[in-house]
Amino acid sequence: MEDQELCRDINSRTIRVSLVDGTQISACVNIDREPGYNRLSDLISSDREPFLILMNAALHTPGLDNPTKHETFFINKDHILWATPES
Repeated sequence: MEDQELCRDINSRTIRVSLVDGTQISACVNIDREPGYNRLSDLISSDREPFLILMNAALHTPGLDNPTKHETFFINKDHILWATPES
């Protein structure tokens, strides 16, 4: 419950990201970091910042049964294959 409350304090979206090494991440991202950037695709395609900052991240690494959890996780955008909002 606390993880969900933290994500509600800002304008966030819960997303799923797949990296080039096969790792998939479920996390919250702040959508409104910059004026006019209110979509996930805006954050991913923006060249203003080379990193995407994720909160309450759960990393699902191939070959491991349990996800690794992190309060804050930074991803170099060059390593992202795809990102999508979770439903």
